[in-house]
Amino acid sequence: MANIKEIKDRISSIKDTMKITNAMYMISSNKLKKARKMLEETEPYFFANQNMINRVIRHIDKDTEDRYLDTSIKTPFISRKKGGLAGAYNHNVLKLAEEHIRNDNDNDDWRLYVIGELGRHYFASKGMEVNEQFNFTAQNPTLHRSRKITRTLLDDYNEGKIDELYVVYTTMKNSITCETQFKKLLPLDVKARTVKVPEGFMHESFTFEPSPKAVLDNIVPNYISGFMYGCLVEAYCSVQNSRMMAMDAANKSAQEMIADLTLKFNRERQAMITQEITEVAGGAKALKNAQLKKKQMAEALKNAE
Repeated sequence: MANIKEIKDRISSIKDTMKITNAMYMISSNKLKKARKMLEETEPYFFANQNMINRVIRHIDKDTEDRYLDTSIKTPFISRKKGGLAGAYNHNVLKLAEEHIRNDNDNDDWRLYVIGELGRHYFASKGMEVNEQFNFTAQNPTLHRSRKITRTLLDDYNEGKIDELYVVYTTMKNSITCETQFKKLLPLDVKARTVKVPEGFMHESFTFEPSPKAVLDNIVPNYISGFMYGCLVEAYCSVQNSRMMAMDAANKSAQEMIADLTLKFNRERQAMITQEITEVAGGAKALKNAQLKKKQMAEALKNAE
């Protein structure tokens, strides 16, 4: 059983660690406030951007040919080259990306675009080639970063290096839970173009100038860039929330450990005090017995005389 000094040293060590985790919790909490504000400002654009592109493609004639539409129909499934963009801010993102690639019978046709150094190391350890790495972190997302990522992805898409584009990212479902998303970005989903207007509702009228193709070629890059920025902001918010929750859990665990060790310390100290009292009482009793024995011997000698 550990002695009192060892227990005191352990409690002191945990308290020192708690100072660090408390500081990290405060830092993450402040950064999360900033991230949530950024997310609140971005979400209206993020969702409006998606609604806008869905409205546009619903009103484009089905015979319209464009590189951003219907590629999945023109290219046989077995021949499609797929591209996946995965962030390195969450192991769940990397695992989900790997799972989709592994489960694809044609996983050799995947190209990996990874944000962050951790993602590159992860896929390299799994024997999976990373075709493009963006040396960005989840910290401080900017439109410049999203445009740079989009430019690389669209260049490869337009050059035919990939026929489909997917993105894996994390969203904040609520203040406690983060959810990993796997979403197809390109080609634009043809199902969205077959939505029927319910009876009694006014049908929108769209006019495309100079042509539907020109409109698509102009808005799709902005749509992808806006979506990427939304992903980066969601990632930034998710990682700060995860860090804050981790530090909060570490603080609670440390408090429980200190409570257990304090109880153990008190028990050890009580046992030591009890032992000392027992030893003192035993010594006093032995001394009393010795004195009594000495007195009895003296009386016996006196009587013998």
